[in-house]
Amino acid sequence: MITVISGTNRPGNRTKVVARHCFNILREKGLEVNWLDLEDIQGDILSSEMYIDTQQHPEISKLQDEMIIPSDLLLIVSPEYNGSFPGVLKSFIDALSVRKYQSTFKGKRAALIGVASGRAGNLRGMDHLTGVLNYLNVVVMPNKLPVSSVSNYIDSEGINPSLDEVLNQYIIEAIAFSKVGNEVEGNL
Repeated sequence: MITVISGTNRPGNRTKVVARHCFNILREKGLEVNWLDLEDIQGDILSSEMYIDTQQHPEISKLQDEMIIPSDLLLIVSPEYNGSFPGVLKSFIDALSVRKYQSTFKGKRAALIGVASGRAGNLRGMDHLTGVLNYLNVVVMPNKLPVSSVSNYIDSEGINPSLDEVLNQYIIEAIAFSKVGNEVEGNL
């Protein structure tokens, strides 16, 4: 199973467009894939109570049990926020680390796509996120995909063909990197 995470809660973000496109590519390949959009996490879900496993919000527990723990690969699409990745993504990761830490993170695999309106495609943010994930014993795919000047690749029709080609190739690499790759080799 693969979970695609759109790593921001900012309304109207381009990250979601890229992440949703990746989700659709994975579904077209016949893979079992979950969609997790941090914009859908509302209210008091990420609060001070999240640091006490018995008080974790039931919605976080549900996401953890149904989407994160069973996943062989986390495909995280994250925008650049102030030279790093969004605080809501860090808070979400922190919330997941309180309950069932080992089964949530240890040996899990992750692939990262950075999205930015500038030239670097969130390279620094992906490095920061890699550091956090490595600390949690998540194995991060060495090849990360920076999507620079993202506005140039998205229009009212969605993702343009040049970015679609790059995303397809990256997803093939990510599947091969994950445990899922062995199961679907013929579909790639």
